[in-house]
Amino acid sequence: MTSLRIRTTILLLFVSLVARGDIASLGYTEIHAQTAKEIVEKLSERHYRKQPLDDALSQRLFENYIDGLDPLKSYFFESDLVEFKAYERSLDDSLLAADLEPGFYIYNRFRERMKGRLVENIQLLESGAKFDYTIDEALATDGDERHWFTSENDADDYWRKRVKDAQLRLILSGKEPDAARELLIKRYSNQLAQLSQQDSDDAFQFFINALTEVYDPHTSYLSPRTLDNFNIAMSLSLEGIGAVLQREDEFTKVVRVVPAGPADKEGTLKAGDKIVGVAQGRAEEITDVIGWRLDDVVDLIRGKKDTIVRLEVLPSASEISGQTTIISITREKVRLEEQAAKKEVLELEVGGDNYRVGVINIPAFYMDFEAFRNRDPNFKSTTRDVQKLLIELQTDGVDGIVIDLRNNGGGSLMEATALTDLFINPGPVVQIRHSSKRISREQRSRRKAFYDGPLLVLINRLSASASEIFAGAIQDYRRALVVGSPSFGKGTVQVLAPLNQGQLKFTESKFYRVSGDSTQHRGVIPDIIFPSYYDNDQIGESSQEYALPWDSIHAVKHAYYQPLGKWLPALKERHAQRVAKSPDWQYMLDEIAFINEQRDIKSITLHQEKRKALQQARENHLLGLENKRRRALKLPELASYQEIQAEKEGSEEKAGEDDNAKDPLLREAGHLLMDYLHLNSSASMPKLVGTEAKPSPK
Repeated sequence: MTSLRIRTTILLLFVSLVARGDIASLGYTEIHAQTAKEIVEKLSERHYRKQPLDDALSQRLFENYIDGLDPLKSYFFESDLVEFKAYERSLDDSLLAADLEPGFYIYNRFRERMKGRLVENIQLLESGAKFDYTIDEALATDGDERHWFTSENDADDYWRKRVKDAQLRLILSGKEPDAARELLIKRYSNQLAQLSQQDSDDAFQFFINALTEVYDPHTSYLSPRTLDNFNIAMSLSLEGIGAVLQREDEFTKVVRVVPAGPADKEGTLKAGDKIVGVAQGRAEEITDVIGWRLDDVVDLIRGKKDTIVRLEVLPSASEISGQTTIISITREKVRLEEQAAKKEVLELEVGGDNYRVGVINIPAFYMDFEAFRNRDPNFKSTTRDVQKLLIELQTDGVDGIVIDLRNNGGGSLMEATALTDLFINPGPVVQIRHSSKRISREQRSRRKAFYDGPLLVLINRLSASASEIFAGAIQDYRRALVVGSPSFGKGTVQVLAPLNQGQLKFTESKFYRVSGDSTQHRGVIPDIIFPSYYDNDQIGESSQEYALPWDSIHAVKHAYYQPLGKWLPALKERHAQRVAKSPDWQYMLDEIAFINEQRDIKSITLHQEKRKALQQARENHLLGLENKRRRALKLPELASYQEIQAEKEGSEEKAGEDDNAKDPLLREAGHLLMDYLHLNSSASMPKLVGTEAKPSPK
């Protein structure tokens, strides 16, 4: 505790120095002006979304910039917004003139407001003021439900509640009140230190990315420092945890866990979780990273191979309660061989008969390009690996194949096309429309199908990009059932363009299925939809305000197999009857419903005992759901929520080949494939029964 107080004292000395005067205003340079001019020109000429830089775009930029700076309405006053309104419809003119003054003016005001509030938070905590956790008051947690501050008293009251909530969360997580107070002082002091270290490049990048985002969420400016961090991330000497992160409000949010990466192997970290603390090794004190810049958090998480990083995580399912968990992950590089496709066999009993369903899990669409360029005859690729697995599974005598693309974020377009080639006869696979409106259809299946037996494709919300191309083509050819939850909806292609300073990553083209439908925004809609734990308002392309829309172009003539629509009503009926009797499926539905209820909460009580009661009620509810499942399965019930956690940890340690048997979604996919085989006796040898090309869109 003594060392913590010493460090806190040092930080407070820094705070007192900063508090004596304003943080220096930031100004843009001639290089910034020239870079902005280049970006505006490239976006206007080469971005897929052809939108003029006019007053309407200026208004969208203004709103996006303000929302990006202060999404929770925590710093700006209503009077600030009234003043800034003068720029709302003139930012386009300023950018065309390479005048960045309006963007920097707003940014500097934000820094002033944030600096003042952080200093006041620290002074409040240092004053010895005691929070009363026995009175009934609540904190609004949804920025959309709040208004801009109308007075200093309004701001002070909000921040008093917010600091009170932060301390209560720490106390409920097991910290003593004094330790919680010191940690918060350190947190706000760190944020103040980071604020003082910002430079004009930071302001420029934030403002310019507010512009690029209104073109689409995958277009961004990469500053020299961002590029340096990217290069470090690729270094052989520094490794990570295998997770895609982004800044959201004051948190570092997990966007996606990379398949076969360190975090995926550990098994706890999920998309939507928020990282609030980072520590090195097993014993080092956790550093609070709330409010930190994303690249600084990434620097803490990165490290040498085989070293341990500990993350304090706020799971998305327990965000309102503030219950955090500690995850230990051993850093390492994601190796190609570990991302390789893998096979399993599901043993199913249907109508008194036993069946064996082959499952091929594909974590990513990969290819060893270096080995391919060197003409290595044994180079690794998704398609080559899947072909070998198909041979092995057919030798094992399986009755059908499930291709599991859940959590597959994409990868090589070439491999997505080649994989499709294993299952359909020659024909187009995907269309690509460029920003010039030119449409290319070079991506085709070119050989006779390697496997023509019963097939099903399983997808979820994190199936993206190349996964959607494969699933969409298989669905359009009616080659297989596609089941699961609607996919991510990432149907765009990005390219890099060099700039005077840094690089611009922008969307240059868009994917379309052979049916003419885009995979963008809407994703692939399964023939039979399964429940999902992922919140579509938070995860997926449609959750992004400025995502390119879904649309359609001309279909291309393509063959199709059995008319799946003929069998869908019967398949859906059998599916509904089966899952209604499945304890695991019903548990999943109950758990998803409860999580969604928690997500809908817009405010949280600051009464300590009521907050404890809410957390206890949450644990009791989850315990009740688990015991309901256990009673249906005739398993012994558990006595406490802690036993659920211990059992989950134990199952992760014992993870092995029987994992798929415990996956209700995968098992139901296997049952549906067998249902289809029974209903359609020709499914074992699909036939090309016609061609189609729907009318052109008007």
